[in-house]
Amino acid sequence: MQASGHCGQDRSAIVRRLVPVLDTSARLLRLLSLLQARRFWPGAELAARLEVTPRTVRRDMDRLRSLGYPVRASAGPAGGYELAAGAALPPLLLDDDEALAVALGLRLATMEAVTGLEDAGLRALGKLEQVLPTRLRRRMRGLHAAMVPLGIGGPPVDAERLSALAGACRDHVRVAFDYQGHDGRRSARDVEPHALVCSAARWYLLAWDGGRGDWRTFRVDRIGGRMRTGPRFLPRQVPDGGPAAYVSRAVGSDAYAVRARVVLHAPLARMAERIPPLAGRLTALDDARCLLETGAHAPEMLAVWIAAFGVEFEVLAPMALAASLEGVAGRLRRAAVRSAISSPPGAGDDLIG
Repeated sequence: MQASGHCGQDRSAIVRRLVPVLDTSARLLRLLSLLQARRFWPGAELAARLEVTPRTVRRDMDRLRSLGYPVRASAGPAGGYELAAGAALPPLLLDDDEALAVALGLRLATMEAVTGLEDAGLRALGKLEQVLPTRLRRRMRGLHAAMVPLGIGGPPVDAERLSALAGACRDHVRVAFDYQGHDGRRSARDVEPHALVCSAARWYLLAWDGGRGDWRTFRVDRIGGRMRTGPRFLPRQVPDGGPAAYVSRAVGSDAYAVRARVVLHAPLARMAERIPPLAGRLTALDDARCLLETGAHAPEMLAVWIAAFGVEFEVLAPMALAASLEGVAGRLRRAAVRSAISSPPGAGDDLIG
């Protein structure tokens, strides 16, 4: 009985010693998750989140440093902590949605769009799948099985250049580079980069161009030469709804020689399903009509595209588009007559599912 009592006391003592260790380990994992979720944390806010004292936070930071995590601290009233770049990549803590997002991004990287990441992306996918729980592995394989590249991606973008531009946007440092415009002319640019936007299989850099005194959108595949970083800058407020909205307008109708305003006799919600943001700007006129502002390199291209919507419409501007509609309508009528005469009834029906 005495031996049994001693064993019980020993187990209790071990449990008492283990509880603080387990609590500390759980707190370190939570602390690490917070540091990876946001770039900078004030010390007082971290202490409040973890329900510990600032002194405990400082000790936990020392423990993370001993484990190889490059934690950087700053003193003063506005001081705090952040994860800095280190010599090696420490383990990351990802929740379910984050893990699936990384897996999906890696799969896209191995398909197209960004050159130089195919092999690395496949290796990273293999490592990620190895450690995923069964439930996530099943979902990830389902996503990958459903993804098939169409092979009509945009111009390839160098991964190192994209990463360097992303870092400049993040750290708010100026970037100088050579740029080739859509007309083929080259120019030297020195800009304040603010955001990278990917749309329509192309990457765009949104930046403030001090030499032009205005915002500019640059296609990343047209940035050439050696990029040079400069001093830091204070970020500006991106106008008109943020980077994505601004780039959408800049590379949409505003970038084309022919700009058109067309009234579509259909509700905005219906047309928004047919017209992506990069193709044009939609504004509701009433419950049954909306205004489309769009553009193209030639009025004939616009005429065919708008006619394919399958709704009634009227052109407000330009008159060249209205004239092109007459020409396109005539060709379509003549083609319909010739096709009806030359093709027997039902011909080609087996080609359409």
